Amino acid sequence: MSYTSEKPTVLTIGTFDGVHLGHQKIIERLTKTSESEGLESVILTFFPHPRMVLQQNSDIKLLNTIQEKIELLERLNLHTLIIHPFDKTFSELSAEEFVQKILLEKLNLRKIVIGYDHRFGKNRTAGIHELIEFGQKYSFEVEQISAQEIDEVSVSSTKIRKALEEGNIALATSYLGYPYYFSASVEEGKKLGRTIGFPTANLKVSEDYKLIPKTGVYIVEADLEGQQLRGMMNIGFNPTVGGEHQTLEVHLLDFDQDIYGKSLKISFLERIREEKKFASLDELKAQLHQDKQTASDFFKIS
Repeated sequence: MSYTSEKPTVLTIGTFDGVHLGHQKIIERLTKTSESEGLESVILTFFPHPRMVLQQNSDIKLLNTIQEKIELLERLNLHTLIIHPFDKTFSELSAEEFVQKILLEKLNLRKIVIGYDHRFGKNRTAGIHELIEFGQKYSFEVEQISAQEIDEVSVSSTKIRKALEEGNIALATSYLGYPYYFSASVEEGKKLGRTIGFPTANLKVSEDYKLIPKTGVYIVEADLEGQQLRGMMNIGFNPTVGGEHQTLEVHLLDFDQDIYGKSLKISFLERIREEKKFASLDELKAQLHQDKQTASDFFKIS
């Protein structure tokens, strides 16, 4: 680690995938402790996700890209955010080596605020009890956050992933504390939507580890270079026209500009329906009109 803290720190550690309400609770405790005890607040997180490194066949999908995670964490009044590269060498550090070489020597640790279930060190062999013992040995304080304090329902990134994979946008939003989103570039598509009166922007998410919600039709908001737009989005295979590959297509309401090559941030607000194969393009077109009305009603567009 190249970063060294000159000032004594209060620290929390985690992958913080989703930066959800449970994470926010820990970080709020961190920043309050920082203010009351005159310590620098530090978050130590990792990239790639440890499972990507330690389980070579892992196809884990994450709620945040690394850039999204930085943006979400930097909103939370921290002094310092450290993204430590996670590799095989780092994973081989014993729990005590991690405490000595990283937390004490580099980060000048005085206090650590940590969830009740945190595991660390080689093979994740150490937990909260070992951390308390290290604190007594090396003179730093351990503040444990219980499951009840984080959330009565024990919010977790795993539950949010499951909700999104099932298309349960309302549940995911309630756990996250904000609408789930991704950023994507607009690419040339087959332009079939234009021929039936529903032009769509064909989207490409560059990070293959970013979780895409369940196939279906969604009500979304789109941020185009700061301009807030409304739309409906299809995630699926376009079975009516013989599609073979999954596509991400958004139809923006009351908008008709060339945005090829630009980036859109898509936020998911509600799922309308499953994707289905229609008997004809006319049936598909009729359903799209119905979907558009549903989206317009959602946004109260006349």
